[in-house]
Amino acid sequence: MREKIRVMLVDDHAVVRVGFRMLLNSSADIEVIAEADSGESAYQQYATCKPDVVVMDLAMPGMGGIEAVRRLLARDAHAAVLALSAHEDTAHLKRMLKAGALGYLSKRSAPEDLIAAVRAVAGGHVYLDADIARKLAMQDLSGAQSPVEALSEREFTVFIQLARGQSVNRIAEILSLSPNTVGTHLYNIKQKLGVSNQAELTLIAIRNGLIDT
Repeated sequence: MREKIRVMLVDDHAVVRVGFRMLLNSSADIEVIAEADSGESAYQQYATCKPDVVVMDLAMPGMGGIEAVRRLLARDAHAAVLALSAHEDTAHLKRMLKAGALGYLSKRSAPEDLIAAVRAVAGGHVYLDADIARKLAMQDLSGAQSPVEALSEREFTVFIQLARGQSVNRIAEILSLSPNTVGTHLYNIKQKLGVSNQAELTLIAIRNGLIDT
């Protein structure tokens, strides 16, 4: 008998984890063996539970999903991550794939899509949400780009934290950086996006569907 696909669920909402766990455990070939409510917790637990697939929410307090994926892949180059997002922007999709995620799925997707995505990622295959992938293809064809695309990977991570209202010192703590380094990123972000304060950064993030209002 084939072994089940062992899954770690990472989401800061307990109710969401309960729903996903029930859905995935209803499949004969999938078993949820661990849960975490933050990227930090997922990173700490990963070495102990050694899941076949990490189902990772993007928008969580703390380091968030993208930074968590970077750290997991730095620890284990073979880690298989499926990113889940309530946002249907292409910026997060691109950043997550660059960070090393194999799959990307909208939380609005059908239940059977989540099961199919977990199976695909467990097999080492890329799985992309069809609607978001279509948006990405249309964007590439039209040549249209958001100003946010000009940000480096680290700048994007800092930008999202700033847009959520985090202070420079708190971001430094979350990302294990010095406040001076975060301040440098903040300066570069403002220059690239043509803004002068944190409120304008938040507005850009909202307009691009990168954070909730």
